Amino acid sequence: MQISVDLTLSPLQDDYETHIIDFIKVLRASKFKVLENPLSTQIFGEINELMSFLTEAIETSFENTDISVLTMKVVKTNRSNYEPNF
Repeated sequence: MQISVDLTLSPLQDDYETHIIDFIKVLRASKFKVLENPLSTQIFGEINELMSFLTEAIETSFENTDISVLTMKVVKTNRSNYEPNF
């Protein structure tokens, strides 16, 4: 089953930008398709592979911060080719 995941990482500390950049670099280096915008990052793939990868990536990110909030939305379809038609 293909899924789309929308992620927003919010480290609650002064050097938050470094942690966000590090997290996005890990996502970019994966085999999954990644799309970014100023507010969030989307990643797309097969549910079991993608969720296993994200579990490790999130755990590593959390280990490197004091306090972090991660907002995640999961959609049951691969929306990587979405283009607005209006």
